[in-house]
Amino acid sequence: MFTRNTEKMESFIGANSSFKGDIDVKGTLRIDGSMEGNVNADWVVLGEKASLKGDVGARGIVIGGRVEGNLRAKELVEIKSKGQVYGEIFTNKLSIVEGGVFNGKSIMHGDESNINIVEFHAKEKVN
Repeated sequence: MFTRNTEKMESFIGANSSFKGDIDVKGTLRIDGSMEGNVNADWVVLGEKASLKGDVGARGIVIGGRVEGNLRAKELVEIKSKGQVYGEIFTNKLSIVEGGVFNGKSIMHGDESNINIVEFHAKEKVN
């Protein structure tokens, strides 16, 4: 479900795991547990029940859980329907599926001469 456009899964933080510290991965990192620290990888996939407090740098980032930090992606940031991002996003392409939450600022630079700055302020969802 969250492996679209990603390379071979190289590293994994499981659902019942928590990790503190920075991590640098070649290939794809999937996080299903909780993490506090900065992440650098080729691709980062955050599962629906995952949480991350820290900044992420990657070619592509897919968010199914909650992130509090800044995201820098060379290609794509995708926020899934249960995904939540609180921070700044720097990317060429940004996709937010209906139900996804983004509260922060986005800077998209597909063409360096034409940079778009967009600010979003999402309200808490009430069920």
